[in-house]
Amino acid sequence: MKLYDLDASGNCYKVRLFASLANIELERIPVDFLSGAHKQPPLSLLNPLGQLPILEDGTHVLRDSQAILVYLAGLYGGLAWWPAHPQGQAEIVQWLSFAANEVQHSLCAARLVEKFGYALDKSQALAKSTITLSILDGHLEHNHWLAMGRPTIADCAVYPYVVLAPEGDVDLKPYSHIIRWINRVEELPGYLQKP
Repeated sequence: MKLYDLDASGNCYKVRLFASLANIELERIPVDFLSGAHKQPPLSLLNPLGQLPILEDGTHVLRDSQAILVYLAGLYGGLAWWPAHPQGQAEIVQWLSFAANEVQHSLCAARLVEKFGYALDKSQALAKSTITLSILDGHLEHNHWLAMGRPTIADCAVYPYVVLAPEGDVDLKPYSHIIRWINRVEELPGYLQKP
């Protein structure tokens, strides 16, 4: 399996983190993001959206980190990471959606402005970050993990941009339950250090 990858990307890190935790071997192919290689053939043929990560598994090509997590967990990760029953799957998918929406448009957006100079509204991203972190902290006050009472791909989807939030000037100190959850993730066997 090939992962077209960018070290600094939180979305790519989601895939690398899960692969490390689940002991899934990936061939990492670094992409020259600054030169725009992700928006040119052959990568633009694999992902017309011009985004990373891209996973190539034989004839199967997937884009979007959440979709890649579901694929890897379902095919290679065993039922511990992606259950067979729809209740557990739905519980996980709601957190994948949270990662793709609330986290992406708050914590990730603030980091994109601060670290990479993106032309986004940082004050709006910071305001949204407070809401996003409050929701997450409230959930983690009564739960050790995001879904099913155990580590799943839900944690792998949400963790990267939360732990990288300080790079966008987002302070995590007020969120004690999130801090404890970050520590639990980092104690998992096979944990892969953040970029």
